[in-house]
Amino acid sequence: MVNQKSTATAEIGFTHDDFAALLDKYDYHFSPGDIVPGTVFSIEPRGALIDIGAKTAAYIPIQEMSINRVDAPEEVLQSNETREFFILTDENEDGQLTLSIRRIEYMRAWERVRQLQAEDATVRSGVFATNRGGALVRIEGLRGFIPGSHISTRKPKEELVGEELPLKFLEVDEERNRLVLSHRRALVERKMNRLEVGEVVIGTVRGIKPYGAFIDIGGVSGLLHISEISHEHIDTPHSVFNVNDEVKVMIIDLDAERGRISLSTKQLEPEPGDMIKNRDLVYDKAEEMAAKYREQMLAKQQGNANGNGNGAATAVAQELVIEDVPPAIEEEEIPPAIEEEEIPPAIEEEEIPSAIEEEVPVALQE
Repeated sequence: MVNQKSTATAEIGFTHDDFAALLDKYDYHFSPGDIVPGTVFSIEPRGALIDIGAKTAAYIPIQEMSINRVDAPEEVLQSNETREFFILTDENEDGQLTLSIRRIEYMRAWERVRQLQAEDATVRSGVFATNRGGALVRIEGLRGFIPGSHISTRKPKEELVGEELPLKFLEVDEERNRLVLSHRRALVERKMNRLEVGEVVIGTVRGIKPYGAFIDIGGVSGLLHISEISHEHIDTPHSVFNVNDEVKVMIIDLDAERGRISLSTKQLEPEPGDMIKNRDLVYDKAEEMAAKYREQMLAKQQGNANGNGNGAATAVAQELVIEDVPPAIEEEEIPPAIEEEEIPPAIEEEEIPSAIEEEVPVALQE
């Protein structure tokens, strides 16, 4: 009589011990920081077991499942789902690795905000909190900070919670865990995009320097260079203007990339020296003179296209010393160093579980 147990063993070809020995033969080289594919095969109350091809199922705790708050694993993972996981820690004494999805999302979030900054993009985000230094928003899941000096609103900061703001990037520093944004710069860019060269605008003198006057035109600052005040020589802008004077000026150059607006009253003079002798006449004739300026500019541009002349915009630009034209937001208005404690980290410290804090890359630590 044939021994059926022996026959079955022979047909299988190897035992469980043989299978274990075969697994031991392979070295998987799983290391913290690796990104590997894995399949969810068991969801636990506060985490999930993931098959990544290791000898022992890896584990992902609930706090590592998303860049956002998660109350239940089922909000993020489904049984038999296959996706990428970040290896967070080495094997523990049971041979089990700890995984993370959150770290992948953070890496991609930083990559995305760096790209947005390189594109000089304007982003929108809702304020979720304020502190003594400014307001807090979330950009691609990262916590961003808007310094109080870069919030352009008359509302108290506390009333901004829940309000969505357009924002420009001031600082994106993954190594220092800092994401700083400006509401003010976004508004300046928007307003500049609505202005046109040759347009007459009404503004207020808000500052006078030896080289010209700063004119506030609807919340953005333009420079009326001393050489563009009048056809006649002027020793100092103080001889023509006082702070808080209301003036009519014409826009002669817009540089949105550098945030610079150049203004002129000289081009509005019916006769040379009228800004000194009869300023009211200049203001009364401003639109008429601006129309003539635009016609001349168009004619010169057409001549330039035909190879004759250099174009009005070039001619005007040559009259100005470019380095003397400050941006629409003056650099000195931007605090050179915002106090360190006032800038919250882009990744909050409480988001990093203490049990794995030693394994957190330096860029994610406080």
